[in-house]
Amino acid sequence: MNDLENLRLSFRPHRITTLFVGESPPHGGTFFYRKDSLLYHKKRESFDAGAAFLSEFKAKGFYLDDLVLCPINQMEEEIRNKRRWKGASSLALRIADYRPAAVVALMIAIKPMVWHAICTAHLSQLPLYVVPFPRPEHQKRFKTEMAEIIQMLPIA
Repeated sequence: MNDLENLRLSFRPHRITTLFVGESPPHGGTFFYRKDSLLYHKKRESFDAGAAFLSEFKAKGFYLDDLVLCPINQMEEEIRNKRRWKGASSLALRIADYRPAAVVALMIAIKPMVWHAICTAHLSQLPLYVVPFPRPEHQKRFKTEMAEIIQMLPIA
């Protein structure tokens, strides 16, 4: 297990109520659980949280995993899509282990792969919410949709 996955694991709640799924760790070396990624900053804003955001995130039973555990965001779209589909089988195993009460896909393009993983884990009754990744052109929509979704999420 690499350093990023060890760091991610240190934030895993005892009971995962809501699983957030990103595409992959960013190519540039930032990471949600290092508190230095775009996703970290935009999710923290969405939750209207302070410096203790990650502790509060964990305490609510929230956990962020990725569809693919190595960076793919700089790859050509065709290769990237193949990697996404390949990642769905390992995500399915993790979802079966986590047994969350809800899942939030943090990128519209990964919705079919995340849904496939949920169904493969025999958890098709789970609600799946989807928001766009908070790139600059989608930040307003991300914030608006996250605000709506947060109110519906199960909390530990």
